[in-house]
Amino acid sequence: MEWSAKWIAPAQEMGDVCPVFVKEFAVGEGVTKAELFITAMGVYEAFLNGERVGEYVLAPGWTSYEKRLQYQRYDVTGLLKEQNRLEVTVGKGWYRSPMPGWVNEEGKGARAKLPAGLIAQLVITGADGSRSVIATDADWTAQESPIRFSEIYDGETCDASFEAKEAQPVVCLEKDTQNLIPQQGEEIREQEYVAAERIFTTPKGELVVDFGQEVTGYVRFTVDAKAGDEVEISHGEVLDKEGNFYNENYRGAKAKLRYTCKDGLQTWHPRMTFFGFRYIRLDSFPGTPAPEQFTAVAVHSHMKRTGRLSSSNPLLNRLFSNVVWGQRGNFLDVPTDCPQRDERLGWTGDAQAFVKTASYNYDVEKFFTKWLADMAADQCEDGSIPHVIPACGTGSGSAAWDDAATIVPWQVYMTYGDPQILRQQFDCMKKYIGYISASTKDEYLWTGGTHYEDWLGLDAPVGSYKGSSRADFIASAFYAYSTSLVVKAGKVLGEDVSEYEALYENIVKAFRQTFTDYRTQTEMVLAVHFGLAEDLQKTADQLAKKVKADGEKLQTGFVGTPYLLHVLSGYGHTELAYTLLLRTEYPSWLYPVTKGATTVWEHWDGIMENGDFWSTDMNSFNHYAYGAVADWVYEEAAGIKPAEPGFAKIRIAPKPDARLEWLEASLETRQGLVRSAWSHIEENGCRKVRYEIITPAPATLVIGGVEKEVQAGEYVFFTDEKGSCI
Repeated sequence: MEWSAKWIAPAQEMGDVCPVFVKEFAVGEGVTKAELFITAMGVYEAFLNGERVGEYVLAPGWTSYEKRLQYQRYDVTGLLKEQNRLEVTVGKGWYRSPMPGWVNEEGKGARAKLPAGLIAQLVITGADGSRSVIATDADWTAQESPIRFSEIYDGETCDASFEAKEAQPVVCLEKDTQNLIPQQGEEIREQEYVAAERIFTTPKGELVVDFGQEVTGYVRFTVDAKAGDEVEISHGEVLDKEGNFYNENYRGAKAKLRYTCKDGLQTWHPRMTFFGFRYIRLDSFPGTPAPEQFTAVAVHSHMKRTGRLSSSNPLLNRLFSNVVWGQRGNFLDVPTDCPQRDERLGWTGDAQAFVKTASYNYDVEKFFTKWLADMAADQCEDGSIPHVIPACGTGSGSAAWDDAATIVPWQVYMTYGDPQILRQQFDCMKKYIGYISASTKDEYLWTGGTHYEDWLGLDAPVGSYKGSSRADFIASAFYAYSTSLVVKAGKVLGEDVSEYEALYENIVKAFRQTFTDYRTQTEMVLAVHFGLAEDLQKTADQLAKKVKADGEKLQTGFVGTPYLLHVLSGYGHTELAYTLLLRTEYPSWLYPVTKGATTVWEHWDGIMENGDFWSTDMNSFNHYAYGAVADWVYEEAAGIKPAEPGFAKIRIAPKPDARLEWLEASLETRQGLVRSAWSHIEENGCRKVRYEIITPAPATLVIGGVEKEVQAGEYVFFTDEKGSCI
């Protein structure tokens, strides 16, 4: 793409007001095509002759802007007239909002003072093949918009009765186009619409709307009002134990909507920001509100739904729903940790923990390809990976977090089968291993440094967010695992990885010599799952024994939890894995469900058993990482795994449990639909398990301990009550 357009900004600073850039122009007859190429320093919304251009919300999305700023292409042929008016409103977005909200990161203030820049060019093609270009330059104008304030954390203020007095000149910025790239990720769009369930008055006398489901997006409301009437809305995820509106866990994020009405019936929603919420408090609203006046609009990246889970257990089904809603709410252009408080960042640790589940629930190949490209762009000179991508000055160099550099591309390859993702990220992967090798205190281990460790581990010492697993143990385990993934990736790409093979062997040797005992659930999980224990079965048995000794409950955090059930069921402890999955008491996956959760929580006891909150400073009720348990349900309970990358060959080995009457999983792969379902049935006084299998590719079926090679097709099997195939 060659740009003749210039970056422009209002000649006069407008403060918090979102400017509207305007260009009026005429076109002759015989136009066969008109394409608008556009991006902004912020987020934008374009209208041509009063019609919105495209469906993209919060365009151009969030990337490592200085290195990679996406531009969009829209076909606007059908919107052109003889006389035309192109209007583009630009808000602060991620580009110019003060992010992250809770730290005084160097450069944050400077970012907030950046101009509201716009670059655009409309390319018009005539019937004779001629081309004309209408590009941003000094001939455009700017004016104030009705959006008087808009920011990612604090919300949006709109005055619908505002009318701009006059146009203002624009200036061309001294800014080049070297960092502009075509749209690489998925577009952000309005995806689901959730009607309000009820409006009620709290014990404090406040008026609250309940949508029955936590969403990420914004509220669309309709109101019949007079000019000057005001609407003010606050957002919250939960109610307190007295049933009052609560949002102290949003920390510094104000998350407010303010709308000044015009005369008559009107419908409005924010344009330049988003919120995470289930409840809204009507701090001010004309008339007597009714539920039908409010809709929660869920906004996230435009991903195709590919995986579905269902069972005979209603609580488990709610958990499956919570995992999906958590992904929707946090896959808004980047894989954010949470969508509501003064954070909303692309934390690498959360992403690597959840990527497998994410890739089964939705087609996220394009989503992660773009995010990983930002990771490569933001990788530090020493090879470490910033804790959040796009980078926001939060540091780098933590085991399990930085390991997203290897784990995420490898999983994307395994799910979708295209080695291009490995080719794109291979240098980043190798540089990361180089960073560990150069920074460790002890050769062939990863010792020293500062790590998040087993973040939020339930065995954490009092007063600590970190579990009791040893930092050097975790870091060295991930050093080994990431090195093994570099070896695998290199072999796929035909690269010489002998250096990394030798490194891996030395890491494993040093690990076994150094860590001769395993002290926590997480340490045992990592030793087995990463193949580091000398006797994997013995260590898995030790884990099962410890889980039972701990009261048949997990004690793991961000590092150990994603692999816990896999290790148990992979080494003969499937019944115990199901016990953890189906547990309803704290701590468990189903405990939040019993407390009314509609997304996955950051803390197992975000709402404690007595109804109090775990904390106010770090207590998100939409935090997807622990939803990684769903990949165990796909792969172990239902038994669907890729035997070859991209499911070119499939292994289906379901593991039923008598505490569920039935379970079903379906997965739309690059080969087609895979389905695995099992149910307990009574037939002639004999209890059996019935299996229904659909495979679109050659598969290995393991039913009742019997292994069978099959071609694409549909299959039904039975086992008796002892598990023998019949």
